[in-house]
Amino acid sequence: MILDLHDPALDEYREEAAKFSDAFAEAMATRPPPDFSTPEGLAAARDISSFHFDGGETDLGITPEDRVVSAGGADVPVRIFRPAGDARGVYLDIHGGGFYLGSARMGDIRNARSAETLNVAVVSVEYRLAPEHPWPAGPDDCETAAHWLLDHAADEFGASNLLIGGASAGANLAVATLLRVRDRHDAVDRFVGANLLYGPYDLSNYSPSGQIHEVASAVFRPQYMGHVPREDRTNPDISPLYADLHHMPSALFSVGARDGLFEDNIAMAARWAAAGNECELDVYPDSPHGFDVFPMRMAEVARDKTLRYLDSRLP
Repeated sequence: MILDLHDPALDEYREEAAKFSDAFAEAMATRPPPDFSTPEGLAAARDISSFHFDGGETDLGITPEDRVVSAGGADVPVRIFRPAGDARGVYLDIHGGGFYLGSARMGDIRNARSAETLNVAVVSVEYRLAPEHPWPAGPDDCETAAHWLLDHAADEFGASNLLIGGASAGANLAVATLLRVRDRHDAVDRFVGANLLYGPYDLSNYSPSGQIHEVASAVFRPQYMGHVPREDRTNPDISPLYADLHHMPSALFSVGARDGLFEDNIAMAARWAAAGNECELDVYPDSPHGFDVFPMRMAEVARDKTLRYLDSRLP
């Protein structure tokens, strides 16, 4: 396991990151608490128009393709970015948003960049959202997309090597998907790398790291799995921190030092490595949750590191 808690090369960006983190925390503190009881309240809770993603770029360069794919008797919408010619691999992207907001479109800029830079196909999952569709709808949809890629990646994209990644709730779902692929499809070897950004891995809040972010996760926990008794929330499909993590692919964990999920990511990376898997954990100083999508230099460094990691996992 490679644990990079302090990279001196990042010191010159710390002041900018700290100022942004302070402003971000202040802005979040003034936002009214979400009201999921009415359609208007749910729409307001899902409004992310005030946030800037991936440095504000707008020119995708690749036209995405929206379609519905089927596997195992289930259907799921996906958004596909294809590189020119055959792909080196296929990246299964799972967007974040606390399990209750966001969409596959949220990753358009990043996914187009990955397709162009790495010559990979990117398939982003439009999984169903809570509270209308609580657990296990989200991981069910992600499993369907993974199952479709296991069956069709070579024919569709000319590549059999698969990658997976997600941010925040998407990282939780990415690990849950890998566990399902391993345990239900015996095909986790097809996935050669996992890009896991600041995920919540203990939604039961029994572990020390889960207790630390209990308040921060209070908004989305009841919506996603409030119907599940707390004693059952250590189910690895909900809280991957409790999974048997043997025989998992290489993973890059990335988290900001001022993220409420910081300790949860430390714990997950440690368990990943303790199970005998290749693992790298990068900590970005003075950076908040979701930092890598915001217009600051620390985010650019993280995005570049992600691309280098994914490139290293493909032939």
